[in-house]
Amino acid sequence: GPYPQQGPGVAQAAAPAPDPAAAHQQGAGWPPPAPSVLPPYGGGDGAPAWGAPVHPAEPPRRRRSGGLIAAVLVAALVAGGVGGGLGYWAAERNDRVGSTTVSAADTPKDLKRAPGTVSAVAAKALPSVVTIEAKSGGADPGIGGSGEGQGQGEGGTGTGFVYDQQGHILTNNHVVDSAAEGGTVSVTFSNGKKYDAEVVGRAQGYDVAVLKLKDAPSGLAPLPLGDSEKVAVGDSTIAIGAPFGLSNTVTTGIISAKNRPVASGDANKSSYMSAIQTDASINPGNSGGPLLDERGAVIGINSAIQSTGGSFGQSQAGSIGLGFAIPINQAKNVADQLIKTGKPVYPVIGATVGMTEQGAGATIASQGSGGTPAVTPDGPAAKAGLKAGDVITEFNGKPVDSGPTLIGEIWNHKPGDKVELTYERDGKAKTVTVTLGERTGDST
Repeated sequence: GPYPQQGPGVAQAAAPAPDPAAAHQQGAGWPPPAPSVLPPYGGGDGAPAWGAPVHPAEPPRRRRSGGLIAAVLVAALVAGGVGGGLGYWAAERNDRVGSTTVSAADTPKDLKRAPGTVSAVAAKALPSVVTIEAKSGGADPGIGGSGEGQGQGEGGTGTGFVYDQQGHILTNNHVVDSAAEGGTVSVTFSNGKKYDAEVVGRAQGYDVAVLKLKDAPSGLAPLPLGDSEKVAVGDSTIAIGAPFGLSNTVTTGIISAKNRPVASGDANKSSYMSAIQTDASINPGNSGGPLLDERGAVIGINSAIQSTGGSFGQSQAGSIGLGFAIPINQAKNVADQLIKTGKPVYPVIGATVGMTEQGAGATIASQGSGGTPAVTPDGPAAKAGLKAGDVITEFNGKPVDSGPTLIGEIWNHKPGDKVELTYERDGKAKTVTVTLGERTGDST
């Protein structure tokens, strides 16, 4: 109701107004003159305060019970009336003041995003990106830093994308590694349709795997492949994947570095890459998903993140803006070989280098694993004159600061490619040309 004017129990009848006619009859003017001496404020000597109301005679007493009920009712009305009164006042004020909003122009029923916008690229790419579920009775933990969280008797979730019209799906090896021996793999498209798949081939060292849909639907749209050699730092990037199982997630960023040497995994199962670094948000579950340029072409496969723990690998930490993708040029070479033969082929120099030293280059070890020679007899390095103890400092003019860096650079090429190696021996530097050899299959 209306905001109450008086508090409970203090309401008083107003003093009756003097009758002007009566005053006139008594010969007095109206209004009466003020007293010549004002009484003190608040009264004095028992005089009433100036302006104090004149109280009428005390009204007849009411019964006590009725007075108590009236007081309770007044209190209830005041308590409820404060909110109600304020609401009424506010509504009345708003009606008086008013509010005018500005409407956007009419939106067309079929809003079309301009080509090249993130929304347009995502809309075109999402139907070709899949969420992968790999299940096995004896799962190995995933590698590559995306932390798919596979464990004993469990499975993992990752991402992949349509590679060709024949139903091949490209992804990371560590996404499906657990299901490669007797496990099951399924892929789910953005429209919710799910298909069984099989592992065609996988390359643990490259961290690349190829799947094949068992009952591929018609009309598959492969994602277009870009040229990872032509990307530049600062180029826009778009990542699509299923971080923490949240499929069809799109994030954006830029290329923050190129040719970043990344080693991920454990001592027995490691992957090496000369990676594209991006600050697009990549989290566990993004592994195997496409890294797109602003045109929507694939420039890399999201594979690893830097964790706050300070090491690459299996951390479950979230994105800190340091994500790494396998360059698509390298991934395409690997995928084509896996589709063709089911086995990976690695370019090699025919020498074993140390993997722990950093900063001084890649040192050729004195002895290979299992007692084998560090430099393969009659191999590429031996033919170029390299020996145990030599420190390789440059690869095709690029600085080499460690064994993983050298391997990542080598694996960006194909067997048969000619490369230049600069090495130091006895304090002297020398550059030689090496023709890369090959190794089939993953080392055990």
